[in-house]
Amino acid sequence: MVDQHTKEKYAELALRTGVNLQKGQALMINSSIEGADFTRIVVRKAYELGAKDVHVNWSDDALTLLKYEHAPEEVLADFPDWRVMLHNDYAEDGAALLSISSTNPDLLTDIDPSRVALANKASAEKMTKFQDFIMNDKITWSIISIPTGEWAQKVFPNKSRAEAMESLWEAIVKIVRVDKEDPIAAWGAHNEALSKAEKLLNDKNYEKLIFTGPGTNLEIGLPKGHIWQGGSAVSESGITFNPNMPTEEVFCMPHKYKVEGTVTSTMPLNYGGTIIDQFSMTFKAGKVVDFKAEQGEDALRHLLDTDEGARRLGEVALVPDESPISQSGLTFYNTLFDENASCHIALGKAYPTNLEDGSSMDKAALDEHGANDSLTHVDFMIGSKELDIDGVKQDGSTEAVFRKGTWAFDI
Repeated sequence: MVDQHTKEKYAELALRTGVNLQKGQALMINSSIEGADFTRIVVRKAYELGAKDVHVNWSDDALTLLKYEHAPEEVLADFPDWRVMLHNDYAEDGAALLSISSTNPDLLTDIDPSRVALANKASAEKMTKFQDFIMNDKITWSIISIPTGEWAQKVFPNKSRAEAMESLWEAIVKIVRVDKEDPIAAWGAHNEALSKAEKLLNDKNYEKLIFTGPGTNLEIGLPKGHIWQGGSAVSESGITFNPNMPTEEVFCMPHKYKVEGTVTSTMPLNYGGTIIDQFSMTFKAGKVVDFKAEQGEDALRHLLDTDEGARRLGEVALVPDESPISQSGLTFYNTLFDENASCHIALGKAYPTNLEDGSSMDKAALDEHGANDSLTHVDFMIGSKELDIDGVKQDGSTEAVFRKGTWAFDI
């Protein structure tokens, strides 16, 4: 049974290790109304830690669905300026951002994907300045999750709503190390372990990676000056934080023009309330030139058509099969968890922080170095126990990086 004390520990972990909230700093929270009780714990603890202001952006799946069902297209295509100004004002004030992600994976299954794509593109176009704060680590930010009824029953379909909620709580608590006596210390040790893998890959300075597995034969070139990252990050003002909780990955920037071959997904992708599953893509000169999906193909097509950059890669991430999320045996239908069960790649915008001096480069310079730009950034899982990865060194020689889904090195 996940009791109040455990939820208090989780809230404190999110604030102290996730966003690393500072005294006198503002905090913006994104949360669903179903998670109101937990969110109130977070707000209380934020003020106890010295937050000067806490603002919560509430969402409600039922209202979201009603809007997609009934609102005219001109409303979906018009992201309101007041929401843009709200986010930009908090970011410019140096606020931390905590997102408590827990949307129903099947929420928009019956909605025309073109309507969802219209709204996604409208918000992305208006929120580019705010996204720049996030993707360049100009502010501290973190994403966590708590169970909601529909999501829990998607993960545990044979249990009652209450039983599924409890089971999902127990799984999350274990995966984010809140079951440890001192979760903050446990995360410190975990970040240190990830930093070892990060340092190894940066020292290797591979020219490209070659992924092979069932349905996958993919070469991903890496830009000159690329930087592998993982675990904690450091904001522009020097504050250490953890963007994702959980996180088991080390990730880098692919060269946008140097991706060749075919890749096949290994887990379902929850894309904004629609499940895309059993899909594959073929790349030439960095661009998706062909794709197919057994489920959600229309949603995948609209994702790829978001803009020019949506058909190119912005991230490649390595996650060993012994990840606790993978070992749980669960499919979470929530990318925050599923991407940390499996090696993955992302369509869309690259993180400028994955490139030497990338955060100070303009779009032209980033493009020249091979960094992809897009309104979207969507991770999908390609790892399994059958996945092998080879690294091609700068001298052209090749060595094993992953074998049978795990590190070929002693990490």
